[in-house]
Amino acid sequence: RKEASDGRDLYLNIRVLVLMMTAFVLLFTFVARIIVVSGASMENTLHGGDLMLVWSLGYAPRQGDVVVVTQESYQEDSIVKRVIALEGQTVDIDYYTGTVYVDGRPLKEDYIKEQMLVPSYGEGVNHVTVPEGCIFVMGDNRNHSTDSRDLQLGPIDTDYILGKAVLALWPMERFGAV
Repeated sequence: RKEASDGRDLYLNIRVLVLMMTAFVLLFTFVARIIVVSGASMENTLHGGDLMLVWSLGYAPRQGDVVVVTQESYQEDSIVKRVIALEGQTVDIDYYTGTVYVDGRPLKEDYIKEQMLVPSYGEGVNHVTVPEGCIFVMGDNRNHSTDSRDLQLGPIDTDYILGKAVLALWPMERFGAV
């Protein structure tokens, strides 16, 4: 009887473990996930190596959100950028004044790291109406960001959005809402 009891306990423990693992996989696939920032394109908002919580469930992009996207045609890893414009909006970039306009209005961008210069790949996309089902994204560290201005990346299809960065988790000195 002791052997039967031990076998049943093992079975129940394994079953609980499998159910917990399944719940974690579903949670981190469809609801939220923890992502490590790679690179300097979002400084000073986020830095390379920062851990952040990304919310996926029911997320619809809004202008100003920091999002994580995948664009495998450009790069295998996910990238973190700020939503500048949504479908149907017009983006104009004036590199000489360092100003980004959306629908003719200049953006108030107190989050950017420094004055924006013409990127190494040239002016790229500096006037665009964002296509249907897409967003236009840029890094906060404009001079070290490959983003929708680059013709290789361009506007991002909303199907490639993994979610919105909602919380910086690590390091502790940067813990807080993104």
